[in-house]
Amino acid sequence: MRDNGLVKTIKFKNSTYIGDPINAVKIFNEKEVDELVFLDIDATKDKKEPPYELIQDIATECFMPFCYGGGIKTIDQIRRLIASGAEKVAINSAAFYNPQFITEAASVFGSSTIVVSIDYKKNLFGKQMVYVNGGKKSTKKDPVSYAIEMEKLGAGELFLNAIENDGMMNGYDIEMIKNISEAVSIPVVACGGAGELKHFKEAFHEGKASAAAAGSLFVFQGKKRGVLISYPDPSEIKEIINN
Repeated sequence: MRDNGLVKTIKFKNSTYIGDPINAVKIFNEKEVDELVFLDIDATKDKKEPPYELIQDIATECFMPFCYGGGIKTIDQIRRLIASGAEKVAINSAAFYNPQFITEAASVFGSSTIVVSIDYKKNLFGKQMVYVNGGKKSTKKDPVSYAIEMEKLGAGELFLNAIENDGMMNGYDIEMIKNISEAVSIPVVACGGAGELKHFKEAFHEGKASAAAAGSLFVFQGKKRGVLISYPDPSEIKEIINN
């Protein structure tokens, strides 16, 4: 989300406007989507409060669980988001700057409510590092050890996003997904790079991810990337998971 509208980025840059969140939710309802994740990509940078009224409007329309992330750094914000209808919250920058916030949030709301979002990419020396502040600031932390640390602090789920794969539609970073999935016992949601259904299979069967998230695949159609919201039908999802 950006300015209460839906956008899709490429490598966390060059955002394309997708449309109104409420209209998108109505379409995803019809397509029986399992879960939605809304990430406000400017919230931390602009030091904005979460858009509680919009979250409430989304919750009113939404038939499935949803998670909100963006600029969350206090217990009161989480309380208001849950009261507004979000089932989970995704915490990114605050998990790095104030790790004990994860422990506190998990103790208050339960670890299943607290998702730590991990954005990562290669630094100038070619080493994979966790980045915060919308992918702009390096934490100088290795994603695997960081994931282990977040689990110990109380995170109930990890949302793993490969910045260099974002919007590229060339497949997930299977190696990193597998390394983190094997290092922690909590669910790992793979994100960044899905371009066709076989990429989901790879994330589950080779990467051992607990779940797979996608943006571009669900909102763009064809080589010209025309906006058309889509989602696999139940038989396709069953085939992805079981084979």
